[in-house]
Amino acid sequence: MSTDTITPGEPKKKVGGFDIRFVIGGLIGTYGVILTLLGLFNASDEELARGDGFNVNLWSGLGMLVVSALFAAWAVWRPLVVPVKDLPDEEGPTAGSRTDTVAPQ
Repeated sequence: MSTDTITPGEPKKKVGGFDIRFVIGGLIGTYGVILTLLGLFNASDEELARGDGFNVNLWSGLGMLVVSALFAAWAVWRPLVVPVKDLPDEEGPTAGSRTDTVAPQ
C-alpha cells in the first residue's frame, strides 16, 4: 500500500475490473464450481468411503464459492481508488515507454 493519501478535493478514479481481488475471486470461484459439480454428480461410494461419508468435493466447492463471493463483495465495497495525477495521459506516452528509441548519429 502506498503511504500517500488522497485529499478530499483531489480528482480520483476507481480501478474497477483490474482489481486483483476480482481475479483471485474468479479463479477460486471457477474451482469452486468444478468441485461442487463433481461433488453433486460424480460422487462414488468409494470416494465417500475415503472421506468417511463426508462429500469432500461438494463441501470444499461450496466453501470456495463462499470465499469467491467474499472476494467480489470486498472489491465492490472497498474499491481501489487511484489519484488522477498518477495515471498516464491518454494522448501522451504511456508510463514506462521510451520516446528516444532512435539513437542520434
